[in-house]
Amino acid sequence: MVKPYLKAYCLLLSLLPLVCSAVGFGVGEGQIQKTYEKHCASCHGKNLQGGLGSNLVDDTWKFGGTDQDLINIIKQGKTDAGMPAWKITLSDKEIRAMVVFIREQKFLQQQRPATTTALDETVFNSLHHDFSLQRIAEFDSTVWSLSFLPNGGWVATEKAGKIWLKQPNKDKQLITNTPKARVKGQGGYLDIVPDPQYAKNGWLYFTYSQASQDDDSQAMTTLVRGQINNGQWVNQQTLFKANEQFYTGKGVHFGSRIVLDSKYVYFSIGDRGNMQQAQELSQPNGKIHRLHHDGSIPHDNPFVKNKNALPSIWSYGHRNPQGLVAHPTTQQLWAGEHGPRGGDEINLVQKGLNYGWPTITHGINYNGKPISDKTTLAGMEQPKHYWVPSIAPGGMAFYQGKHFTKWRNNLFVGGMATRSLHRLTLQDNKVVAEEVVMKIEQRIRDVAVSPSGELYLVINGSSPKGKIFKVVKKS
Repeated sequence: MVKPYLKAYCLLLSLLPLVCSAVGFGVGEGQIQKTYEKHCASCHGKNLQGGLGSNLVDDTWKFGGTDQDLINIIKQGKTDAGMPAWKITLSDKEIRAMVVFIREQKFLQQQRPATTTALDETVFNSLHHDFSLQRIAEFDSTVWSLSFLPNGGWVATEKAGKIWLKQPNKDKQLITNTPKARVKGQGGYLDIVPDPQYAKNGWLYFTYSQASQDDDSQAMTTLVRGQINNGQWVNQQTLFKANEQFYTGKGVHFGSRIVLDSKYVYFSIGDRGNMQQAQELSQPNGKIHRLHHDGSIPHDNPFVKNKNALPSIWSYGHRNPQGLVAHPTTQQLWAGEHGPRGGDEINLVQKGLNYGWPTITHGINYNGKPISDKTTLAGMEQPKHYWVPSIAPGGMAFYQGKHFTKWRNNLFVGGMATRSLHRLTLQDNKVVAEEVVMKIEQRIRDVAVSPSGELYLVINGSSPKGKIFKVVKKS
């Protein structure tokens, strides 16, 4: 027998959309929706399905999923996971309303019919080329990086701690004997890139969040290289490992992307949630580093003679660069960088320069508080392009191929918060045009170009969690 109060509750739920409609607003709407869009969407996504922050409607909770748990985390924050405290910015009533809004959004998304058009079946129309997506591979968890090998095969990482190898005409293979990462928050397996002479030496360069030997709650981004032999990761060499005094328990801003040319390896480390350290040359975080392929320090690095600086530093003042690529014709280094709330950047990275974070920024804190009153300052570089509001830029790639002739040398950037693919046109080291060529309901984590000049996307979202797609031109 159904108890009377349960009947009343069920009746209330069934009537709620009608009641709300009668008074001029609906479930999941009103002022609290505007509050969410203003303060929360840049991390958790417009539809609450995640971006840099977690998904709020899939019933997967890191710190408890009761109403009181949500109130506590909104109020107090969780700085180690990148979540600010909102108790000053939002009133108790607003925080309670936010919890109701989250519940309403989950309810609404459950009521919506499943989309009838899969990504594989959609034709996307852009300014120069129309295209579709062809699914290449699927994964059980979030895919972080995709890089192509000279023979057209590829390697990919899952953030949860997996490396995959796909050789032409063979099934993808899970590589064993890989190093243990501290998988927490944004940490885990990050970028993986082949050596320019991979066909001869087999080296793969790889970044991941490595735990301290003395305290596995502390971690920092580490760069290694290794080889794959008979499905195993072998001959690993550590190229960069920070002094463990710099390790931190914060689970945010590891970076990391890798670029190699014929002599050097460049790689990024985010500020690890300690923004002021991005300006300190004695600290590894908030920097782009340069090494020889074997991990030794180039004698012409900009701070090699500064006894108070780490000699590996190439540039500094970075918040969280998760995009790093070399221009196909000039070989100049370009970085895509997460801002806070607003202020995502595209930077031309040059020797010894200071890119300003957090002294200058075009963004503000997630809770609405200012970070700096300055967007420019002498001696600090301006971005070549920036976004307000944030798009949460992930991996990026310059297109160089024959399949999309009008896209040659354009920079493609995945927007994780906006679930969009951005095409930037560069001229004389300036971004002169931008087009959103694709907008979907899932996060675009990485962009890659194959040796044959085909464009590929890493997309994370609903089941299966991780996917690789090839961009196919429509005639």
